[in-house]
Amino acid sequence: MGVAVHLASFSGYLIPFGSILGPLIVWLMKRDEIAFVDTCGRNCLNFKLSLVVYVFISLILAFVGIGFILLGLIAIADIVLTIIAAMKASEGESYRYPLSIQFLKARQ
Repeated sequence: MGVAVHLASFSGYLIPFGSILGPLIVWLMKRDEIAFVDTCGRNCLNFKLSLVVYVFISLILAFVGIGFILLGLIAIADIVLTIIAAMKASEGESYRYPLSIQFLKARQ
């Protein structure tokens, strides 16, 4: 199920806001049952919400010209890091995305 959380974020390429809604749905359904899904869900959602912030900043910087390059880099980082996270989850490891703002804190 941890893999499903990460791979559900690829629905964002087909459905608006699917990159947040996909992992959110899987996370909300299984977070109380499986602690690993809770960790994976929090990490994934933190990363996807961070990407929304980074895309917004890049769109503003697009008026200067550098934003277009940043948008391309963000898209590549999204795909590559999500695949890495899914592979780590399939091995039973929790993956913390780099450059991720911690919107959802870990449970105490």
